[in-house]
Amino acid sequence: MVFTQSAHDGSKRKLIIAFDVGTTYSGVSYTILTPGQVPEIKGVTRFPAQERVGGDCKIPSLLRYDKEGEVRAAGAEAIRGEMAATKEEEEWVSAPWFKLHLRPKSGMGAIPEYPASKIPDLPSNKTAVQVLADFMKYLYKCTRTYIEETHIGFASTADASNPGMFDALEKDGQIDFVLSHPNGWEGAQQEQMRRAAVLAGLVPTDEDASSRISFVTEGEASLHFCLRRGLGMDSGMGGGDGVLVVDAGGGTVDMSAYAKAGKEELFEEVAAPECHFQGSIFVTFNARAFLEAHLKNSKFIEDVPRIAECFDNSTKLKFANPSDPQYIRFGGVRDKDLEFGIRSGQLRLEGEKVGSFFQPSVNCIVESVKGMVNASQKPIKSVFLVGGFGSSDYLFSQLKEGLAPIGLNVLRPETHVNKAVADGAIAFVLDHSVGSRMSRFTYGANCHVPYNPNKEDHRLRATCISLSPSGLKTLPGFFSTILPKNTQVSETKEFKQSYFRESVFLSNFTNVSNTLDCYRGSVENPEWMDVDADNYATLCRVSADLSKMGKSLGPFEGPDGRLFYKANFDIILLFGLTELKAQVCWKENGVEERSPARIVYEPENALITQGG
Repeated sequence: MVFTQSAHDGSKRKLIIAFDVGTTYSGVSYTILTPGQVPEIKGVTRFPAQERVGGDCKIPSLLRYDKEGEVRAAGAEAIRGEMAATKEEEEWVSAPWFKLHLRPKSGMGAIPEYPASKIPDLPSNKTAVQVLADFMKYLYKCTRTYIEETHIGFASTADASNPGMFDALEKDGQIDFVLSHPNGWEGAQQEQMRRAAVLAGLVPTDEDASSRISFVTEGEASLHFCLRRGLGMDSGMGGGDGVLVVDAGGGTVDMSAYAKAGKEELFEEVAAPECHFQGSIFVTFNARAFLEAHLKNSKFIEDVPRIAECFDNSTKLKFANPSDPQYIRFGGVRDKDLEFGIRSGQLRLEGEKVGSFFQPSVNCIVESVKGMVNASQKPIKSVFLVGGFGSSDYLFSQLKEGLAPIGLNVLRPETHVNKAVADGAIAFVLDHSVGSRMSRFTYGANCHVPYNPNKEDHRLRATCISLSPSGLKTLPGFFSTILPKNTQVSETKEFKQSYFRESVFLSNFTNVSNTLDCYRGSVENPEWMDVDADNYATLCRVSADLSKMGKSLGPFEGPDGRLFYKANFDIILLFGLTELKAQVCWKENGVEERSPARIVYEPENALITQGG
């Protein structure tokens, strides 16, 4: 498949920047949209203190702060050898793996307790959003410098009446950003990233953030990268077969399944995406656990952090054959303890032992691929492996071996697999190749439901009956399904459910809100939130002004003679976008009226009632 790109048909020049902030390494890609010209995807390949400059460059996702909370070093600057003495002398604090502190605390994006306990704490005076903002600010500064040094006319000038192109685009609000995140992250994490972008100065206001910042999952970005590399059609996608994209990064392994959507030049998700915390840092966790046990009675026990770091930076990356012994070089020629396999500053390990550090990740990916293949709506023939961890020859060989028995062909791009997400995020904006996505969970609203004495499940909860102002008996804790799990959702498809709200106070209709929840369990048609309660989680709060309904609200007279107000309305949700969108609608004089609904990721417990 030869990918063709159309010329930019806009009337203004625009710059789009994609930040791939990873757990261990980060990268930036961008494109300049010029009217009438075909846009190209380019990467930032020069960063301060970077040793290697080339087309696949990424920098460490690392910041060092002083005691006052000011950033003193970032990226490649933070790992320079001379930085160690300064760090200790001035008591700098590091913030590695800060991305993982943004993760969901439950659900697909959560981390099991054991590895979660190994994640380093943030600096005491910093939140995860603030650290992300500091790092984004650094990335933006580096990106600006690179573009101004690389493209003619973009550099700042001394003439205020004739600013450089970068300054002009920034002033006119013609710089957009696309931020990638793991498959398991949802609206709450996107909201944190958006707040960080404003703090970082990428955009000046929350309103600008809503219009100029978009999000894409790492899985979908990786698909766009693979399509740009021509892997799609070459691997059977043109014939209707699906492919599974495995983006193996530092922290997460994101898995997404896609197939061609009919005759259109669009693709659709054919299985619910998955996200597993089995990225490359967990291989290092396993190695460190072994080293702590192995060297427990050795004089080198205090050197375990240093040995694990050397394993992470060298041995892990080069490991390919479990039949060959492996060495971790961590010291000098005088460092020796033959009983523990240490000679001349090197620790010798059997290749099979090193392979065991990878095994949990390998097993997780293989079993997850099998599960997604079985759940897919179309046959899957190929697996695309991308991401920084995907460049591991051992991981690649183990996946090929583990998936060959079920007829899957494992492929990976020839080069730059660690740039897949950043480049793919730009391609996502330019190409928009995915037209529909699969719902990962069952989504619905926590509400009251009219009491029906003919239903046993209602009678069992009769002690919880409450009376509405109209005298209607209702039961709380009902899960009103709006979108079932494993439903294919297009970007324009609406999901609607009818509700009503009653109150003796008209003022209660100016900000009607209700929690939107998701159910992650195995009950096929969940209805009551006290059944399998641990698998329900609040996603957000949908808030809308219903006072616009005017006279249709009432007042009405209740059975006790008191006046009350009632709103009959629908909640409309669009799940097929990269961000959840909501509206409310109602009938006024027989004509449907609509109003935007706000999505708030700080849930409150205001309940409405399902019905009409």
